[in-house]
Amino acid sequence: MKSSYIPMTTQQQEAMLSTVGVKSLDELFLAIPEELRLKDDLNLPTPLSEHELKKHMNTLAQQNFDAGWNSCFLGAGIYDHIIPSAVKHIISRQEFYTAYTPYQPEISQGVLQSIFEFQTMIAELTGMDAANASLYDGATALYEAVLLASRYNGRKEVLIARSVNPEYRKVLYSGLRYSGIAIKEIDFNKDENNSNGENGTINFEFLKSNINKNTAAIVVQSPNFFGIVEDIKAVSQKAQEVDALLIAVCDPISLGVFESPGALGADIVVGEAQPLGNPMNYGGPLLGYFAVKSPFIRRMPGRIVGETTDSEGRRGFVLTLQAREQHIRREKATSNVCTNQALCALAATTYLSLMGKEGLKEVASQCISKAHYTYNSLLKTLNVSRIFDAPFFREFVVKPKIKPDILNEELLTENIIGGYDLTSEYPELEGCWLVAVTEKRSKKEIDNFVNKVARICQGGIINDEG
Repeated sequence: MKSSYIPMTTQQQEAMLSTVGVKSLDELFLAIPEELRLKDDLNLPTPLSEHELKKHMNTLAQQNFDAGWNSCFLGAGIYDHIIPSAVKHIISRQEFYTAYTPYQPEISQGVLQSIFEFQTMIAELTGMDAANASLYDGATALYEAVLLASRYNGRKEVLIARSVNPEYRKVLYSGLRYSGIAIKEIDFNKDENNSNGENGTINFEFLKSNINKNTAAIVVQSPNFFGIVEDIKAVSQKAQEVDALLIAVCDPISLGVFESPGALGADIVVGEAQPLGNPMNYGGPLLGYFAVKSPFIRRMPGRIVGETTDSEGRRGFVLTLQAREQHIRREKATSNVCTNQALCALAATTYLSLMGKEGLKEVASQCISKAHYTYNSLLKTLNVSRIFDAPFFREFVVKPKIKPDILNEELLTENIIGGYDLTSEYPELEGCWLVAVTEKRSKKEIDNFVNKVARICQGGIINDEG
């Protein structure tokens, strides 16, 4: 049960203490060891009026570099897209934002239907047979997908492309540490002399030499962390040669124009649905989606909402599959995931409903055209160099003449949130910059960004490798 916390008067405190049979707060907390109790004064400021508090909070908020009043070219897994105002209005309705887990269908039809619609839309986007009621984020969705694959075929090794989001890979390593499942990373093509459009994509030669009869699954992300489109079908064919599963990590916006991973041979499709109507929120909450082909439906983590009819033949919705430890014996549970991101999923559902097929296609198309315009404009300034030559979607990698961290600091002074510095996660790409461009960026913003980058690079500290 969720709890609420409200201010308490001295009289209310005394009434509470009397009800529980103690004389003071010290006596109430007697069970807490002396050394663990707070002894020093908290040194809190004096109380503020409502007006004063609002001014104070606004002052604090202005210290943030909010994407609302700055041009954002930072992606790397979380993206700044246009969100129709109706999305916030709908998810702010009381019956949704106060809704608890819909265990009782007779009083939860609205929430259950919204989750059912989310599952349906995700299944249609990904070309899969079913989707669940969502997971915490894309990283935990991938972790659950690998567990499913290993349990399904009884194998203990997973091959994952190194071009998969580094945070996803970290969660995978952490979650599988004591599972007995080994992780082997497949490198990406980065031969500077390679001119066949494959730089930045998964290295198939390395994949071929490492796949074997103990491979439970191959994990590939498309568009990958560098924004590059991978050949999911070719990876699927390699997986089928040893009866391994293919887990595809896909951006849902890209599926507005690209062929669905289900049609390309993926067995499990997971990813981050934050771009669908959810703001960046300084990194969360997020919304993981999880979709599978029919042989794996009963092995999915979390919950599935299903459509049914009642005793009078009326349409209704219920929690159909709940294969988690709160509902069945722990040893038979598929997962310990104990909630779903229903409010975030509702935002995604509302967004997709408002955009429709053509609207989503338009968003994806603008991402492609604006990202390529930005990329080509930056190259023309001669202040950044080309790194990869494979087709990309919404993000691209370049190497500026000055270090990305210095470039980003300078851009902040110009009210621009710059790209992601790849140096720490990919040492071989030291000094490289991952830039994201969504449909939200206007031509004026892009041109200003390109001009500022050129000016800073011409007068800045030269990149060590530049």
